[in-house]
Amino acid sequence: MPVAPKSLISVDRMRLAAGLLCSLALLAAIAVAADVPAINPKLTATPAETPQVHAAEGFTVELVAGPPLVERPITAAFDDAGHLYVAESSGSNDPVEQQLEEKPHRIVRLTDTDGDGRYDERVVFADKMMFPEGTMFLDGSLYVSAPPSIWKLTDANGDGVAEQREEWFKGTLTGCANDLHGPYPGLDGWIYWCKGAFAEQVHQVNGREFRSRAAHIWRSRPDGTGMEPVMTGGMDNPVDVIFTPSGERIFSSTFLEGDGRRDGLAHAIYGGVYGKDHGVIDGHPRTGELMPALVLMNSAAPAGLERYESNVFGDDYRDNLFSAQFNMRKVARHALQPQGSSFATVESDFVWGDDVDFHPTDVVMDADGSLLVVDTGGWYKLCCPTSQLWKPDVLGGVYRVRRNDAPKVEDPRGLKIDWAKQTVPQLWDFLGDARPAVRLRAARAFAKQRDAAKLADFLAKRDASDMLAGNVADGCDQLTADLARTWALIRLENAASQTLVRNLLNHANTRIRQAALHGVSLHRDAAAAPQVFALLEDNDPAVRRVAAEASGRLADPAAIPHSLQAAATAEDRILQHSIAYALMELADADATRAGLASAEPRTVAVALIALDQMQGGDLTADDVLQHLDATDPQLSAAANWVVTHHAGWGGQLAAWFNEKLATLPPGAASRLSDTDAPPTDDPSTRLVNMLAAFAGDANIRTLIAATAQDASASPAARLAALRAMEQAAPIKNQAWPAALAAILDGGEPSLHASALAAVSRQALNPAPDSPLHQALVKLFDNPDAAPAERLAAAALAAPTIPSLSDQQFALLTSTLLNEESPSVDRAAAADALAAAPLTAEQLTQLVAVIPAAGPLEVNKLVSAFIKGDETATGVALLDALAQAPALPSLRIDLLRQALINYDVAVTDRIAAVEALVNVDAATQRSRIEELLPSMASGDVRRGHAVFNSAKASCSACHRMGYGGGVTGPELSKIGEIRTERDLLESILFPSMSFVRSYEPMLLVTNDGRAVSGVIRNETEHEYVVATGPNEEVRLPRDVVEEVQPNTISVMPAGLDKQLTVQELADLVAFLKNAK
Repeated sequence: MPVAPKSLISVDRMRLAAGLLCSLALLAAIAVAADVPAINPKLTATPAETPQVHAAEGFTVELVAGPPLVERPITAAFDDAGHLYVAESSGSNDPVEQQLEEKPHRIVRLTDTDGDGRYDERVVFADKMMFPEGTMFLDGSLYVSAPPSIWKLTDANGDGVAEQREEWFKGTLTGCANDLHGPYPGLDGWIYWCKGAFAEQVHQVNGREFRSRAAHIWRSRPDGTGMEPVMTGGMDNPVDVIFTPSGERIFSSTFLEGDGRRDGLAHAIYGGVYGKDHGVIDGHPRTGELMPALVLMNSAAPAGLERYESNVFGDDYRDNLFSAQFNMRKVARHALQPQGSSFATVESDFVWGDDVDFHPTDVVMDADGSLLVVDTGGWYKLCCPTSQLWKPDVLGGVYRVRRNDAPKVEDPRGLKIDWAKQTVPQLWDFLGDARPAVRLRAARAFAKQRDAAKLADFLAKRDASDMLAGNVADGCDQLTADLARTWALIRLENAASQTLVRNLLNHANTRIRQAALHGVSLHRDAAAAPQVFALLEDNDPAVRRVAAEASGRLADPAAIPHSLQAAATAEDRILQHSIAYALMELADADATRAGLASAEPRTVAVALIALDQMQGGDLTADDVLQHLDATDPQLSAAANWVVTHHAGWGGQLAAWFNEKLATLPPGAASRLSDTDAPPTDDPSTRLVNMLAAFAGDANIRTLIAATAQDASASPAARLAALRAMEQAAPIKNQAWPAALAAILDGGEPSLHASALAAVSRQALNPAPDSPLHQALVKLFDNPDAAPAERLAAAALAAPTIPSLSDQQFALLTSTLLNEESPSVDRAAAADALAAAPLTAEQLTQLVAVIPAAGPLEVNKLVSAFIKGDETATGVALLDALAQAPALPSLRIDLLRQALINYDVAVTDRIAAVEALVNVDAATQRSRIEELLPSMASGDVRRGHAVFNSAKASCSACHRMGYGGGVTGPELSKIGEIRTERDLLESILFPSMSFVRSYEPMLLVTNDGRAVSGVIRNETEHEYVVATGPNEEVRLPRDVVEEVQPNTISVMPAGLDKQLTVQELADLVAFLKNAK
């Protein structure tokens, strides 16, 4: 399919003067105060001069609603009459609990009174709303998600104002308000909505309690019954859901990270578990690794998603998807193409804006075949994906995209049809209409007749040989009409319709069979079981996949042999998932075990996965270990995945591990020693992961220790053992400290770095008289050792070292005084100085290091002064901090704690330093404006050097490509979503706003310790907190008393004091070039 090239067709965005906005706001307020609908007749939008929005060649885009009709639109939905309901923000970025109390947002209803395609009348449909994040009009009511609830808003008297408000669903509310998006109308007549990860919800699903902190797509009937999850994920923000003509679900969301791509679209397969890999998905049944994304985007913050049902744009556009991408400032087109049991896509840009504050949040097809694009403007900052600064004055609007030569659609909504008088046969014929809105209205009207005798009589007379026969209007193809009638039957959900749907399982067209299977699956129609089982052998893999889904939901154990047979030809991950998940739902371990004896490796793979995940599966080590080295990749992958869930098999695996370590190829050594190498699924990596997973077994721990210190073992084997120590959860044992001591005390120098990493990650904290501590001190004192290793050893030995010698102290301070020292070395030196017992004289000398301390080191050095109490030292420290380039990064809470033992002559002066640190928003904005013109002089190559320099230390925390740290967000594609201004804001003032999933948190333990950092993972057992570059703290959940948001970023402020203006410009240029 050809990709539409970009053109010069464009439209100016609109901005209105503040005075006009204030006047109109006052007018609306007066209307509301008078208790009449807030209607603004014939209000029109006038474009401004510079910002532009473009469309693909052959299309025209125009602004059809802007201020004063709408100011900060978020989502939109049409009713049957063509009114457009727009969820509109007040511009508030207040904490969500405050917004929940104040409810400052609203829903407005827009009307195009003269039919020119531009909206000219507005009514405030519902005011006093919590942050609205989804709109759907269904059967006379507008459903709005406003976390923690979905509200059903009804205008019963027709005045355009919703006087009835019903809380249709009650969920949860978290700090970013990402708990709830939607709802969305399914082709099946059910309502779908999205829940974000992290907040725990408890619901009744099929008569059982369902408790989960994960993300989900949920569905239920419009009356709220039958509620169940469709998919599970670890993502923060699943947003929109659409349905293909045959009933497949596609959703937009954040998924994973890697090479800068973390957002996208996914095919929501029933029972699937999707990224990101996080503790919230623990306990949910899985069928292997996380389910794949369909489309991987950069950090696009995808929001609204729409399937284009019309013919108006042309056949090439029919059933294409359009995604609104907030960060990318565009709407993308995705042409779906069948691939295996799922899809592939072809992407192209469809609408894009020049303005940095053009942020599309929704895309909606109008009945005439045009496409509406909702631009929310620049107000959003709460957990903001892009700009750090709140811009409530930068308003948005609604745009309409038309094809230049598009034919006019007469009566696109069927408003000339007297719907109340339509008979059942007439409604059936309208399901073959060329107008999508007419087909949809006919389907809903048809469903309302489900209990009518005339409908029963109509269904009883359907000819078994052509059940879908009916009128097909000009412009509507036969398949479209047949699918519309199939879904209309599925919506009825009664005995007569289900009989017809069962018969459609034998239809000649694969898409009809697929849709009918979705209906059978949804309604758990047990009478369809024989036909469903037969379709497990259908020629079309997508049909086989939905048949597998239905087989599990029908709860008929007779499906098991058919499913195992179908597994033999399951060529793709998604089909394999559906078969395995069906077996898991059927939960008959004895019948499933027959699959282990199959001669077909894919059948064995599916049986292994299902038995592993079902209660009572009772897999043994012998069932699985024989397949670890299978030649079939699906079987080998399944066995390797299953085995990691059985820590008790370690003893039986020891011999296998020993053999694998002994036969690692020489090339694996370089791969294992290169921490910046791209992630791969090579045998050495898999072996390390498996060793780490089984390190809880004493046999495996002994093997790891013995291999690590065995001088006769290959370098690759020893490195693999050390890497396994590093990756394993902290385990108290004696073998590993002894092995690590032997390696560090005169062992092979090439292993020192890996051994030190293992000591750190295992948090061994060796006692002063232990061999490991002595080995660390010896390495610290060894002038012939690599400086990085000496400093790493110093940081690990410092907490229990009796004292620092003059030579040791000099090594640490000289590292910090040398501005060319690598950031990792500087961090280790600062850690050692913070932890070691310093004398009063050493503290005095340490004051002289403060001016050379970088943003990553200054707080660590300050904490060292808690060991002293001399007034002169305290005063000198405060004077040095007041002049230090790293002052903006100083945490005043840590400073107060460090000086708690000093007298008032010191503590009274803290306030003066605090005043220097605290900078108001106006000063910050002024600083940005002052520096921004200089950014034009940046050089990309010089910026690369700055990024990796000790002064900036960016690479210590941020990954670029496959190199760098993981404490902060990946920056590989940052230039595609951030402007120069955005980048400068983030560098200068990182605590103004936080990227989703990198919000700083403060964890307080039951012994009073406070740990600040980014929670990298959270399981039922522990929190894993990133506290700095390559620094991680693991806290058992049972010792954590409080977890609360922190206001201070892990990323230090004040880089403009560390870097010259030219270096800042070079750094911004390098980041902007990262695409």
